[in-house]
Formats: sequence, structure tokens, C-alpha cells
Amino acid sequence: MASRYGKKSQSKVKRAMHERKEGTLRSGGSGKKVTSRKQAIAIGLSEARREGGKVPAKKSAKKSSAKSAKKTGAKKTATKKTASAETSAKTSSRKTAAKKTAGKSSAKRSSVSAS
Repeated sequence: MASRYGKKSQSKVKRAMHERKEGTLRSGGSGKKVTSRKQAIAIGLSEARREGGKVPAKKSAKKSSAKSAKKTGAKKTATKKTASAETSAKTSSRKTAAKKTAGKSSAKRSSVSAS
């Protein structure tokens, strides 16, 4: 059975774990000291991926994109319903306003033509 991780990834994780124990491992974005074991492993695997080591693809990236797609889809349908209700209310009020003005103008025309 083939190993999931290559030598490069093993050495990178090992180095990251040693740095964490010494207190010299820092996160990339904020530069804060890393104290979490899981974070140290993630940093080691990330470095190995960047250098082309044998590392499985990230699992969280696949799940999060599927979840976010579901969430945004649900939000879009909810906003569509409210937007369509608003637009139908606006158009109906425009129609009634148009009918009222049309009735007034036709009444004026009939009174003008009668005189």
C-alpha cells in the first residue's frame, strides 16, 4: 500500500513541530507565535505542498466551497422572493395610478368635446 505522504512532507512537518516546541514557529499571515499542534502540522504540510512534495489535497477546501455554495444559493432565493414581491407591488401601484390619470384625462376630453 502506497504512503499518503512523501519524505519531503514528513521532514517539513517534523521541522515545524520542532520549531513549535522551541517557540520559534510563527504563522504566515499575522506573524503570531504558533502554539497549536494542529496548526504546526498544517504549516509543515503547506510548505511541502508549495515545494511540490507528495501531500494529499486539502479536505477543508472542498467541503467549505460546497457549503458556501449551498448557503449563498439559499440566500439568493430568499432575496429573489422578496425582490419580486416588491417589484410586483410597485408595478401594481403604477397601474392603478395610470388608470386614475387616464380616467381624469378622458373625463376632461369628454367635457371639452361636449362644450
